[in-house]
Amino acid sequence: MVPDRRQFLGAMVATLGSMAVSGQPALAVTPPREIEPSPFSRPTPPLMVQRAVAALDAHAPYIRHRDLVGLVDFSKASREARFHLIDIEGGKVLSSHLVSHGSGSDPANSGWVQQFSNRYGSNASSPGAFLTGVTYSGKHGRSRRLIGLEAANSAAMERGIVIHAASYVSKDMAESQGRIGRSQGCFAFSNSDISGVLERLGEGRLLYAVK
Repeated sequence: MVPDRRQFLGAMVATLGSMAVSGQPALAVTPPREIEPSPFSRPTPPLMVQRAVAALDAHAPYIRHRDLVGLVDFSKASREARFHLIDIEGGKVLSSHLVSHGSGSDPANSGWVQQFSNRYGSNASSPGAFLTGVTYSGKHGRSRRLIGLEAANSAAMERGIVIHAASYVSKDMAESQGRIGRSQGCFAFSNSDISGVLERLGEGRLLYAVK
């Protein structure tokens, strides 16, 4: 006798139900294959990250460590946190800090960079790529040497352009005066920020200044 179709379906449901109760899978289902997302579907990295990556690639032969870059945006006023520590692998800005520019770059003390110079005695900031050097203790305390990698900053070592702390860089000054003080061309940070900057932007990394 040929079983009735309704009896056949009923038997199947009963069998599947008993398998589920016993803890055994009712059916072996093949999971869907994961599709690799298109790179064009990912968010575009921030402009600061793109700038840092471009500078890092341009000076790759000189940069020993590519994990982190320091980028200075001299198009911003000195009252703004315009120095950025950028995580290249993560594609994000880790932290931002106040940083000075040279008095020769801002003769009127307006808080804005007006010009650059690579000339000894100009007291001006220089743009471009710098290789971070060793730390040392000088008149500003613990500091880090910088080596200019471009024609626009090739005299950095001769001029003594370094990373150091200065009392004229502070959040209070930025808020009360609308600007911070000026250096002689060095990248000066607040006393509260300098230790973190020196540690994270260690020797053999890139500092890149743009406007």
